[in-house]
Order: sequence, then structure tokens, then C-alpha cells
Amino acid sequence: MMPAQSYNGWRKARRSNEYGGNCVEVGFADEGRAVRDTKQVGDPSRPVLEFSGAAFAAFLGGVKSGEFG
Repeated sequence: MMPAQSYNGWRKARRSNEYGGNCVEVGFADEGRAVRDTKQVGDPSRPVLEFSGAAFAAFLGGVKSGEFG
């Protein structure tokens, strides 16, 4: 597991809002991707979910095709 600060370019999900709703961010690294709760920003001790690039691409494909909903 890489520490959260090893990821860069964290991007907030488009459906996130400023009212404390279900907000997530995706971080990028050469080795893969990570997902964290936006409430974790600035606290590198908080966990992140890590994915290989291929696993994250498969997950996004499933989301876009409606596999999970």
C-alpha cells in the first residue's frame, strides 16, 4: 500500500457537493489509482482504496454500463 501522499492530481467526483454528502476523490500514480473520502484531505494517516490501472478501468466500465445499479 502506498501512502496517500504518493498519489497526485486528486480529483473530486463530479456528483460531490460542498454540503458534506457522499464525496470521493480519485488520485493517480504510475502504479494505479486510489479512492478516498474527501473528509480525509490533509490527513495522510487515513486509508485509501488502491486499484491497479486495469482494475480501476474495469470498475469504471462497469459503472458506465450500469452493472452496479
